[in-house]
Amino acid sequence: EELDIIAFEEAAQVTGSAWYYLKGAATLLEQALVNYALSTALKHGYTPIATPDVVKSEYAARCGFTPRDKVVGRGPVVDHFYHLYDTSNNLVLAGTAEIPLAGMFAKRTFNERELPCRLVGIGHAFRSEAGSRGAESRGLYRVHQFTKVELFAVTEQDQGNAMMEEIRKIQTEIFEGLGFPFRVLDMPTEELGHAAYRKYDIEAWMPGRGGWGEISSTSNCLDFQARRLHIRYRSTKASASEKGLSFAYTLNGTGAAIPRLIVALLENGAQLNDANQVVGLILPSTLRRFWLGGDMLGPYARITWADPLVPE
Repeated sequence: EELDIIAFEEAAQVTGSAWYYLKGAATLLEQALVNYALSTALKHGYTPIATPDVVKSEYAARCGFTPRDKVVGRGPVVDHFYHLYDTSNNLVLAGTAEIPLAGMFAKRTFNERELPCRLVGIGHAFRSEAGSRGAESRGLYRVHQFTKVELFAVTEQDQGNAMMEEIRKIQTEIFEGLGFPFRVLDMPTEELGHAAYRKYDIEAWMPGRGGWGEISSTSNCLDFQARRLHIRYRSTKASASEKGLSFAYTLNGTGAAIPRLIVALLENGAQLNDANQVVGLILPSTLRRFWLGGDMLGPYARITWADPLVPE
């Protein structure tokens, strides 16, 4: 807010807490990050998809997301999604582009030669439970709405592990190009989502938090979503009793969750004067060709473009 590029108070008046306006250079930074992540995915053969932000709640449930939760016998209903009032199809705002991307293929039967199918979705994610508003969740780190680039794949069953590693490598390429410290975690079973068989989390170093903050994840859902959405493929490897049809595997990974990338870039790249005021920002030169503005970040701070460090 000091740089006049993010407005929380105005958003709180208009919408409520955990909402925000991006202004000026922050808006340009969001667009540059989207296009940078998108261009990286396109280079690896992913087809771009602009997804709808509204889905039927049944599709969210079939993908492993519970629109409402209630502890049996006690407590209120907890809404994980924003529900659209008085809609005959029980519509909700999508919590991730993974849901409409998976839903695209409901009741679809692929031929083997069509797989793997690689998509990169651009959409908005809506989270009704933005979490506690403590120090670790303040600002842009945990919000109700954000722009997100999502990697998604449908594969044959014997391609799942290789595809998970492919998605992780693309994510690593994206974050290495942004120049901030990050680490990849192979998550234990108690940290897996409802649909996931295996999951990687990627965390960036965030000085403002004094620690690591999650910026991305990758999940291999095996046939969890495919069985519920009836996504199959005709396999020459299946037994005769199965009539050549097998359930596909689905995988997803966050290419760019924009607000958290903005946090990581601002906190790691900020240049301060002796009065602890921000007077400059170092941004990775990988974003320069996607940048539409000048070299000022707010009225007093200047942007410096620098090549990201190559990891050893």
